[in-house]
Amino acid sequence: MTYDYVIVGAGSAGCVLANRLSADPSKRVLLLEAGPGDWHPFIHMPAGIAKLVGQKGVNWNYSTEPEAQLENRRLWWPRGKVLGGSSSINAMCYIRGVAGDYDEWAGLGNPGWSWNEVLPYFKRAEGNTRGADALHGGDGPLGVQDLTYHNPLSQVFLDAAAASGFVTNTDFNGATQEGFGYYQVTQKNSARCSTAQGYLRPVRGRANLTVRTSAITQRVLIESGRAVGVDYRHHGRLKRAEAREVLLCGGAINSPQLLMLSGVGPADELRKHDIRVKHALPGVGKNLQDHLDICTIDRCTQPITYDQISDISTAWNYYLKRRGPGTSNVAEAGGFVRTRLATDDRCDMQFHFVPAILDDHGRNRLPGYGYTMHACALHPHSRGAIRLHSANPADAAAIHANYLSDADGHDLAMLVEGVKLSRQIFSAATFSPYRGDEIFPGSAIQSDAEIEAFIRRKAETIYHPIGTCKMGNDVQSVVDAELRVHGVSGLRVIDASVMPMLPTGNTNAPTIMIAEKASDLILAG
Repeated sequence: MTYDYVIVGAGSAGCVLANRLSADPSKRVLLLEAGPGDWHPFIHMPAGIAKLVGQKGVNWNYSTEPEAQLENRRLWWPRGKVLGGSSSINAMCYIRGVAGDYDEWAGLGNPGWSWNEVLPYFKRAEGNTRGADALHGGDGPLGVQDLTYHNPLSQVFLDAAAASGFVTNTDFNGATQEGFGYYQVTQKNSARCSTAQGYLRPVRGRANLTVRTSAITQRVLIESGRAVGVDYRHHGRLKRAEAREVLLCGGAINSPQLLMLSGVGPADELRKHDIRVKHALPGVGKNLQDHLDICTIDRCTQPITYDQISDISTAWNYYLKRRGPGTSNVAEAGGFVRTRLATDDRCDMQFHFVPAILDDHGRNRLPGYGYTMHACALHPHSRGAIRLHSANPADAAAIHANYLSDADGHDLAMLVEGVKLSRQIFSAATFSPYRGDEIFPGSAIQSDAEIEAFIRRKAETIYHPIGTCKMGNDVQSVVDAELRVHGVSGLRVIDASVMPMLPTGNTNAPTIMIAEKASDLILAG
């Protein structure tokens, strides 16, 4: 079969492209997704995120290689393997970052990506129930709303932050980011609004759009320096699709892996696995960045947390009335601060408050009631890489996150600061009626050295890997400012892997913006 565009990956970016590119009925579009359709009810009920942790059918369930600075632990990296990708399994926090992030991207040799140039694409995507204004869109496909339910402890947390001297912020995507408040979430009518729901579902009936789930792409076909299609395995059968352009939207792990399996990447890495080098591109898989996170957890003396809520009553209230805890994203409130370690005017620490005990991503269920503070360093100095385990597309890539590997010790110092600030807020008087013993780090851990050891033992990802096919024009860049792969025509990468630097916050909204802008770049070309 021949198409104008083959999109590999129906995640946060791929669904956007499928919508925008198929709007022209003369263009034939094929969207390939390795996972299933987004049929699972836990995907659509926001609080179902707690149940999705164990749902292997919608998750790639990656793990890193042993991390040398984290006691050689293999960290769990969940990524969406389902229509909507990670937008179908994430915590739905709608955060765009700040102007300085995108001005930095432009300053790194990427014209067209400054804040003033990307803001229209954020607005085009956004359907915010607060309405449109100079910074927000009101009628875009991506539903954005205020939470309709809050656990009482979320307000206690915000009162504690205010009592600790931090400012209140009602819009983290407004004129300023700093402060504490409730997150707006990617929901519509209090149901999750993934890109599969917001962008793909309304256009599934288009005659020129073909969507194939359970379709695992094996390689990009490259002839004489040009991508001409893909081979993919669908229900056990190997198939081929030819295309005028191939668009990789697999994310920061799968896109560089697929490039390397197709013969595009560091020559020594490819030869090591007997892969014929079609185009030597040393930056493929390099520049991996992620937000490392540390949790401070206290026991709660009152049974008001999400630890022991009734699944039956929660689901009943949600599905019949669209109200109650089922509408919660669990991480209801949080904040951004500029710590004493900040090196520019951007916030360098983000907090997510969870009114429940959340140990090891919720996979380690502890008894009783509690509440958790996530703290992550927003601008890490450490860099990792994606490599291959083998030339077999069925084998997962080798993830070398290299957390806390920076020579200046910045990343570890930031997480120590995160623990101290978390404790400061939890010690506020507003928590007194609820505060029990500290579970983690534990009251016996007080010195910086003890906190550092705790971080090495317990830090985990907060799910924001980016940068492995970075945009730019230096020797380590993989795509140019129009997201075209250097040295291979007819091939683009459009997902979080093209971000040259992490934005100041969550990465889902920026990924959607990238796809919105990419659709214009493609159609103009």
